Amino acid sequence: MEELVVLVNSEDEVLGLMEKQQAHINGLLHRAFSVFLFNSKGEMLLQKRASGKYHSPNQWTNAVCSHPRKEETYLEAAKRRLYEELGIETELSEKFNFIYKADVGGGLWEHELDHVFVGNHESESDFNLNTDEVQEVRFISPEELDKEMTEAPENFTEWFKIILEEYKHHF
Repeated sequence: MEELVVLVNSEDEVLGLMEKQQAHINGLLHRAFSVFLFNSKGEMLLQKRASGKYHSPNQWTNAVCSHPRKEETYLEAAKRRLYEELGIETELSEKFNFIYKADVGGGLWEHELDHVFVGNHESESDFNLNTDEVQEVRFISPEELDKEMTEAPENFTEWFKIILEEYKHHF
């Protein structure tokens, strides 16, 4: 099934739909969401993208990122993808939204109006990973994450670097 993204202007007014990969080739602004999950120790959940992904394979990123469907709210989409990718359900709260544009290589761009959600989850053992999407998950402390991102930034998705910096500015 062809996956469509919702094209929008900077005010989140719908302009139309476009096939996802074409929107990434053209660098057109579209709706997106990002989910950050934390455990009670304050560690962040990272997912490693599957090797078969058409861009940014084998790179670490936040728990879930994706795009809402045409008639779907940002929250509904975030909860749907948590279940589809990680096999879990948890409460989420929206913290902020912003627009960014990132070159993800191969002539592809992420240009997104991104709504950022936060939730809690404790255990790595109860995930049911969709291996077409996710290779593995792990929790990491903020200090260790900063260290890894400084030492090997190529191991992380471009949008995660941007979203994480934006997240830090809000909290």
